[in-house]
Amino acid sequence: MTPILECKGLSQRYNSTFNTIDNLNLTLERGQIVGLLGPNGSGKTTLIKLINGLLAPASGNVLIDGRLPGIETKKIISYLPERTYLDSSMKVADALAYFTDFYADFRPDRAHRMLNDLGIDINARLKTLSKGTKEKVQLILVMSRDALLYILDEPIGGVDPAARDYILRTILMNYNENATILLSTHLIQDIENVLDRVIFLQRGRAVLNATVDEIRMEQRKSVDILFREVFRC
Repeated sequence: MTPILECKGLSQRYNSTFNTIDNLNLTLERGQIVGLLGPNGSGKTTLIKLINGLLAPASGNVLIDGRLPGIETKKIISYLPERTYLDSSMKVADALAYFTDFYADFRPDRAHRMLNDLGIDINARLKTLSKGTKEKVQLILVMSRDALLYILDEPIGGVDPAARDYILRTILMNYNENATILLSTHLIQDIENVLDRVIFLQRGRAVLNATVDEIRMEQRKSVDILFREVFRC
């Protein structure tokens, strides 16, 4: 079966002397939750933008389900960017209608259930919601699609600790076993237990690509501790 994601000699330059992604070779199979981890400036967001076709590589290529980023790959990727992108004048219900119209794989019943679980009023305007609640709404919209690749950029960074467990359960419960989640975060300790694999990115290169079980058995330490050692946090 074709891997859900392949990066082959992928590079992207910030300027003529500095590569944000540097000759990256990476393959992700289906049915995994993968942590994309690294310090600020390591290239995580640049890589995510390349996968989503928001940036064009300087060299090499990225393939999603065997295809270059484009209209067809957008149909199978559900992307949560780090920053809010919805029109703040929208009601939550308007955002639901927008996703229902735009994505054939959107499941409004799933979204309504999650909004109800979190006590979010669908008639509230986004501009009246707290930053954390807006992020919850965006995550619910993204996870209510039946996508093959979910890309989540800091999905729990702005929410309170009490909501994080629910959000992680939401992520686990709302993707199918053939889908892959690529999740970028700084809150490693909070998400480590849901991860199957981790990629450590440093200066645009993958310095580690291993399963969580391999790290625990071979390194005899948690992902969080290993991350702190590798990056001297």
